[in-house]
Amino acid sequence: MLSGFMNFLRACFRPRSDRYVHSSSDAGGRQDGLLWYKDTGQHFNGEFSMAVVQANNLLEDQSQLESGGLSSHECGPYGTFVGVYDGHGGPETSRYINDHLFQHLKQQQTMSVDVIRKAYQATEEGFLSLVTRQWPVNPQIAAVGSCCLVGVICGGTLYVANLGDSRAVLGRAVKATGEVLAIQLSAEHNACIESVRQELQSLHPDDSQIVVLKHNVWRVKGLIQISKSIGDVYLKKAEFNREPLYPKFRLREPFQKPILSADPSITVHQLQPHDQFVIFASDGLWEHLSNQEAVDIVQNHSRSGIARRLVKIALQEAAKKREMRYSDLKKIDRGVRRHFHDDITVIVVFLNSNLVSKASSVKGPNLSVRGGGVTLPPRTLAPCAMPV
Repeated sequence: MLSGFMNFLRACFRPRSDRYVHSSSDAGGRQDGLLWYKDTGQHFNGEFSMAVVQANNLLEDQSQLESGGLSSHECGPYGTFVGVYDGHGGPETSRYINDHLFQHLKQQQTMSVDVIRKAYQATEEGFLSLVTRQWPVNPQIAAVGSCCLVGVICGGTLYVANLGDSRAVLGRAVKATGEVLAIQLSAEHNACIESVRQELQSLHPDDSQIVVLKHNVWRVKGLIQISKSIGDVYLKKAEFNREPLYPKFRLREPFQKPILSADPSITVHQLQPHDQFVIFASDGLWEHLSNQEAVDIVQNHSRSGIARRLVKIALQEAAKKREMRYSDLKKIDRGVRRHFHDDITVIVVFLNSNLVSKASSVKGPNLSVRGGGVTLPPRTLAPCAMPV
């Protein structure tokens, strides 16, 4: 039986082609098959490492790191912005977030929970407008959505905002023992979590089918695992839950209020000298590694290439679960690869205590990196507005 399974896999293998170019420069990252990585870089508050591996036919994970100015005004604030956007149903929503969320954040001249929440709201409203415009020609875009994990380091404070089940995990050194503990900073919104199911049931007391156990997986309305997202308009606006949307997305009964939410959970953490690093990753990583396992890997290996190492170990675990070799898994092309693991995005941000404590008004160089290999030119800042 195993030999038959391997024959199936071999039929899915393709020889590597020159469409996968291994770039000669690491300025914007490197490509190796379905893996993109930037082993090391310098952000406003320390070093970072990024890696993305594709499993879907179209990469649904999008990500970015922005460092320097966090506002379109040259007076600041300054710091580091990290975004991991795990799309589902297609790449449209995650791409939209990648292009718009940080731009909305930059419209403000301060950093706060309220500023981040408004940026999420503006992004959600913008994507809804896009769906409304495209509905007559592309109605299926109403069923496309994305998780949205954001971290902002500014003036010694780390803000973590989340929709869905991506995760941010802090590595904190324990002076007495020398250990580095994993501390999850992000709240998750997945129906497999009992508290999430209870919240949905309290918000929809008249709907006995608000969460359904389907094939041993809890799903909202039997359709989707997450309870919060950008997009997924078909579960937020009843006018988009109708023909010509595919029948599998349409609900039998009309709904009066949104089933999913785009209101992020936001935590605020005052960074301390013993805070070593933060791992931001889509759930593709956390399906295979626990928080502490990931933190131990980062702590026990070189900083350069650490995101790529985390991705590789996750893929090795995925291969082991299917009783196959990692080398064989790497040969499986995108699309078919999704049967073995999800798209995986990892950004490890190291925290230099001397740099983290820098005032948010201290100017630093601008850097903009997109997961997948796009490095954008330095941004032009508007003059600082004079107080009135």
